[in-house]
Amino acid sequence: MIKAIVFDLDNTLVDFMEMKRRAIEAAIRAMIDAGLRMTFEEARHKIEYIYKERGIEFQQVFDILLSDESNKIDHKILAAGIVAYRRAREAALVTYPHVFMTLVQLVKRGIKLAVVSDAPSREAWLRLTYLNLHHLFDVVLTHEDTGEYKPSPVPFKTALERLGVDASESLMIGDWAERDMVGAAKVGMKTVFARYGDTFGTKNSGADYEIYDIQELLKIVDDVNEKQGKSQSIL
Repeated sequence: MIKAIVFDLDNTLVDFMEMKRRAIEAAIRAMIDAGLRMTFEEARHKIEYIYKERGIEFQQVFDILLSDESNKIDHKILAAGIVAYRRAREAALVTYPHVFMTLVQLVKRGIKLAVVSDAPSREAWLRLTYLNLHHLFDVVLTHEDTGEYKPSPVPFKTALERLGVDASESLMIGDWAERDMVGAAKVGMKTVFARYGDTFGTKNSGADYEIYDIQELLKIVDDVNEKQGKSQSIL
């Protein structure tokens, strides 16, 4: 029986990359209007490079951009970028279609829900709370909670322990095959690849299931639990 589902956050529940793209573009335009002496493309390429070097959640990306461009930080330009980024981020922070409905239906089925994310704790909780999803999850774990990044088995084992279920009774859904699928499989969980959130052009996910819409999870759960229920009744 499937008793619990563990979700990745970004690009599984939330279209993170689209949100990031829109926020960055809005920030660049605002900084240029405030006096940044770079073209839009120059600034975009520089920001992409900084994120590649420092990580996609790096918080001082505009500080580095301005410091590298003029050897100082013009706080007028910085403020314009930060405000535009935050406004655009909030406007673009949305779930994928059918996420809320699917989560509610899983809860009604008695399925325990968890999030295992490599995002910083504050950012993960801000995204979940902004989208009003935070109350639907029994467990939320980030890198800061376990000290390990996926595909380490530690985050998955910790989530299962806190949920109080065995690996064989759970599913892991995520968009990153090398982290989400590999890490979950290491501990014996069944895996679901969120094809709809794939940004890598993954050809072979190695997952037990692949879905193109998150609501397909409901059929997977119902089919597995119905099949196992019939087997137990026969015995």
